[in-house]
Amino acid sequence: MYDALSENYDRFVNWQERLAYELPFLEQVLNSIPTPKGGNLSLLDAACGTGMHAIALAQRGYEVAGSDLSPKMIAQARRNAAKAGVQVRFETVGFGEQTAVFGEMRFDAVFCLGNSLPHLLTQGELSRALSDFFSLLCSPGVLLIQNRNFDRVLQTRQREMEPQSVREGNREWIFIRFYDFLADDLIRFNFLTLSRQGNQRWEQKWQSSLLRPLMAAELNKLLSEAGFSSIKLLGNLAGEAFDPVLSPNLVSLAYKT
Repeated sequence: MYDALSENYDRFVNWQERLAYELPFLEQVLNSIPTPKGGNLSLLDAACGTGMHAIALAQRGYEVAGSDLSPKMIAQARRNAAKAGVQVRFETVGFGEQTAVFGEMRFDAVFCLGNSLPHLLTQGELSRALSDFFSLLCSPGVLLIQNRNFDRVLQTRQREMEPQSVREGNREWIFIRFYDFLADDLIRFNFLTLSRQGNQRWEQKWQSSLLRPLMAAELNKLLSEAGFSSIKLLGNLAGEAFDPVLSPNLVSLAYKT
């Protein structure tokens, strides 16, 4: 799915608005970690997509690496970094396998943003990913995870997300996302892209991916089992408290001491 989305992903996301909202809190988290003697803080952006968070943080002086399972997302991330004039190491690798790829490299922080972990469809896969994150971190270090608040999603059964649209010259795109709730407790995430040039007929591309809803209680338990301590649950990347009924996101801060 995400190889197919890589071409238009940076059109779908309003990066200027998103980064302006999220970066202050992300930097607040980073600045809460003791600065390494004689160096800058290092971080890994896991499931980095087209690399825009990683690039923005590299521009702010952090030592940044990024990883993603999609080769085309990583290729776009490398192009974005070159265009921005920053050095970021991007690797094509999935959850649970990153320690093997990055070798002895350790990071002061690992970020996993954008509802990425729910793509792991078993608890075993999720546990391996969290253990891998723990291995990648320095001590002290922090893991920050941002997911949809599936406690709320499953309670409300809301299928649709707000459509997004963008225009470049005489070209136009509309992005539509919605869920199908499946009988096996999984969710099908559907992503429809409509595009046209001028007044020509709309073209459509359809992708979908399975998600396993990750609830707050399960994530908290598995983080503890992976070795993390001082786990804090928040409701968004503004740092507001988590409310299972009202919060749009489930943001987890977990520390390796």
